[in-house]
Amino acid sequence: MSIRHSLLALLQDRPRYGYQLRIEFEDRTGSSWPLNIGQVYTTLDRLERDGLVRKEGADGEGHVVYTITSEGRAEVRNWFTSPVLRTNPPRNELAIKLALGLTLPGVDVGAAIHAQRAVSIRALQDYTKARRETASQHRSTDTARLLVLDSLIFQTEAEVRWLDLCEARLMQLTGPSA
Repeated sequence: MSIRHSLLALLQDRPRYGYQLRIEFEDRTGSSWPLNIGQVYTTLDRLERDGLVRKEGADGEGHVVYTITSEGRAEVRNWFTSPVLRTNPPRNELAIKLALGLTLPGVDVGAAIHAQRAVSIRALQDYTKARRETASQHRSTDTARLLVLDSLIFQTEAEVRWLDLCEARLMQLTGPSA
């Protein structure tokens, strides 16, 4: 996930200080990805260094307010019009854990699969409930949250199917039980 581009996109709307950016990000993404405030300010420092934002000064309460530059607006336009590339797949801790578990003695990979499936199914139920509750409110402002929840639901469903496949492969590897 690009925090850099997300903050730039929010600054297109209006100048903000770091905590406001954090709150806006979480509100607009349905609080699906909590954002560490330290990460926000570190990213803002880098964006300023790269000439994509500038400090506008402080508000009446001493918060440093940032505004996007024309270079930053161009960066956001490019981000929104460019597809997300799949050349370097993201690291998947679960896939790494199971792959390593298969290669190390004494690891019960089947138990790891079962434990993960239970957590994933619970998450799927929570996402589905949140989606149902959000959709029932019929507010146009909830569309962004619904998109995020749909994405989480589809990803979690895929994870559960993948865990089923992992279990089937593990059973092939170990053979039928006596």
